[in-house]
Amino acid sequence: MRLLILLASTTMLAACGGAGPQSAGSAAAPTGGGTGTGGGTGSGDTHTFVNPTEPKTYTAVGSTHSYRYQVVNPGSPGAGQGAQLYQGDAKTVRNSNLTVEFSPRDAIFNVSFSNGLAGTTGASRFQDPLHRTDFGGVIEPQVGTPDLESATFGLQGINYLESGSSNNVSRRPGGEFIFDLINTAEGGSYDVTTFFHQTPGTETQFVTFAGYLRNTAGVVQSEIDNPDGSTSTIVTQTNTFERGAIAYGEVTPNDGVPTTGTGSFEGTMLATMVFNDQPDTLGNTDTYFQWIAGRASTNVDFGANTFALSLDGTVGAPLFDGTSNQHTILENAQFRANGAGQIDLVAAGGFLGQFNEAWFVNPGGARLDVNIAGSSIDGSFYGPNGEELGGGYRIVGGTPDERIDILGTFVGRGN
Repeated sequence: MRLLILLASTTMLAACGGAGPQSAGSAAAPTGGGTGTGGGTGSGDTHTFVNPTEPKTYTAVGSTHSYRYQVVNPGSPGAGQGAQLYQGDAKTVRNSNLTVEFSPRDAIFNVSFSNGLAGTTGASRFQDPLHRTDFGGVIEPQVGTPDLESATFGLQGINYLESGSSNNVSRRPGGEFIFDLINTAEGGSYDVTTFFHQTPGTETQFVTFAGYLRNTAGVVQSEIDNPDGSTSTIVTQTNTFERGAIAYGEVTPNDGVPTTGTGSFEGTMLATMVFNDQPDTLGNTDTYFQWIAGRASTNVDFGANTFALSLDGTVGAPLFDGTSNQHTILENAQFRANGAGQIDLVAAGGFLGQFNEAWFVNPGGARLDVNIAGSSIDGSFYGPNGEELGGGYRIVGGTPDERIDILGTFVGRGN
């Protein structure tokens, strides 16, 4: 059972996951030197990304999206999602207001995922040591947070930070996110933000990846008059869910990026997804967020200024909410995508491209190809001489009467 510790009345988050001072061997301090778009600010003379010594602010590259809707009498037969508003946006290297700031002196994080085009407003300060959290034990991250160190995803060095507020909120058996319908006489509210990242030094030295989620909800009760003179109680729950995935670190100066030879970069991919292909076939418009995590392989030809990216991930469970629970992409489905593009340090500040194919394979072997209407890949090189890379991506489904959108990030270290 999950238990939320409420230490603030707003979504102000506390210092990073883990215990003790920030260092390469403890909870990550995702900060570093570097200049240019996507890099840190500050002198950077003695600073390192793995063992930070001074405050830094990073402009990240990645994607965010949000989904707002209402449910009447959630948990009751026939309950569905209405008044829906979905928004998503992938930021480029040169056009991003997604930021991560860290102060090693006080172990304080400031993160901002505010993006008007995506409908995301997450902007939080991690300052209370108790806001560090992890999976296992009585207190765990909120429902909808991916356990990236689980057997499903198999990643390492993940740190979680969380804070928020709630009133008259409970969860159904199995972890389903929903308000307690018994104690709603005075209404219920929920606003919790979680930020997570991989410790620099786990796989990469100059760049890392991170994700965030914000679950905001409110519930009200109202009485309606029936034709026979009686009254009925209607419970309306309004949910707004935000998700995002980013990469950030010490960006390579343009004159440090190789101009000849080739490189192979291996690392991690993370994505947040909505996938609903059922409205036109089953009449089901309920949409659920799912996380994807796995591996990313990027091959770069510096002489030709080209790159190719391959993603290989595993899909997590949906975030159910007391509606239909119908979904197409099952937990533990495999995700694959391939794309390519060009390096353009002057115009793009790194590299940019598109995907040519993406598909899922459900447990049992059924394959579902994504009809791609639009896609993007944007990234930078990291480290003094382009030893590593990182970026963001988006894949938008193009089949009519479907809501399919995959937004994520990837990092890699040169072999």
